[in-house]
Amino acid sequence: MPRVPGASSKLKDIPVAGHKRVLLAAPRGYCAGVDRAVIAVEKALEHYGAPVYVRKQIVHNVHVVSELEGKGAIFVNEVDEVPEGEHIVFSAHGVSPAVVNAASERSLHAIDATCPLVTKVHREAVRFARDDYEILLIGHEGHEEVEGTAGEAPDHVTLVGSPDEADTVDVRNPDKVVWLSQTTLSVDETMETVDRLRARFPNLQDPPSDDICYATQNRQVAIKKVAEDAELVIVVGSANSSNSVRLVEVALENGAKAAYRIDYASEMKQEWFDDVAVVGVTSGASVPEVLVQEVLADLADAGYADVERITTAEEDLMFSLPKELRRDLNGNRDARALGGRSRH
Repeated sequence: MPRVPGASSKLKDIPVAGHKRVLLAAPRGYCAGVDRAVIAVEKALEHYGAPVYVRKQIVHNVHVVSELEGKGAIFVNEVDEVPEGEHIVFSAHGVSPAVVNAASERSLHAIDATCPLVTKVHREAVRFARDDYEILLIGHEGHEEVEGTAGEAPDHVTLVGSPDEADTVDVRNPDKVVWLSQTTLSVDETMETVDRLRARFPNLQDPPSDDICYATQNRQVAIKKVAEDAELVIVVGSANSSNSVRLVEVALENGAKAAYRIDYASEMKQEWFDDVAVVGVTSGASVPEVLVQEVLADLADAGYADVERITTAEEDLMFSLPKELRRDLNGNRDARALGGRSRH
């Protein structure tokens, strides 16, 4: 696998007591929704030619965004920054109906790369709002996914940002209230929030299925297992990646003495490894595997060459490309299904 230029940490060999080894979490890295979104931008660039505009970061990873920019993608904050008539891709985190309408008003050719699991939550919000439920949306204020979901039913959604906020939120009718959640949250913290909400509102209704996505849950389960034995955990992922940040928290809550999030191997610090024999490694759901391999290569240079894979689940889910892109690719085999990227 090719190395990322400038990504090496230059760690020196680290003398420690005990056998130095790496516990490598699996699953890790790209989920099906991220894979779909990134390939959608790549295919759009191939088919329509550059530039192709993308609203917000297609996925929350600085390396992925940089790579796509190099291929001709232009990332914008809002659709009014896009020249009329151009192609625009909506990110994996989803958008509100107001954004869709704004793109239509500018005659933009929109490709909706929203993760299907996020779309499911949008549909739940619409359905419960139609039935006049008050929706308690568990999530982080300002996150694109939360903004998109709330935008589906703005008059019915109240954001609950933490377990403590569950103790103070007010509802109009405690007998007609339901909770939904951002898909990338900590499973444990979300359920604590739900428990505290239900203590106040016993008739709180659950969503028809779990909103936290399979990949988020699988990566948290894997790092829990790794953290039981790892003295130090390295999480590869960007600062604005909710699921990557949660992996650091989950590692610390489940036995790791220290845990750090990095974008590149070059960000690892020599002092993190003092007296550390066992290092855990994982990556968030928007992280390409090449960045993990850079970390493993630098750890091997520092004496951590023994890598044990800790597998807690196998993933083989794939999503079709967005329907707008499939239509324009006119039945091309690559448009009907993904299939070239490995799952870890």
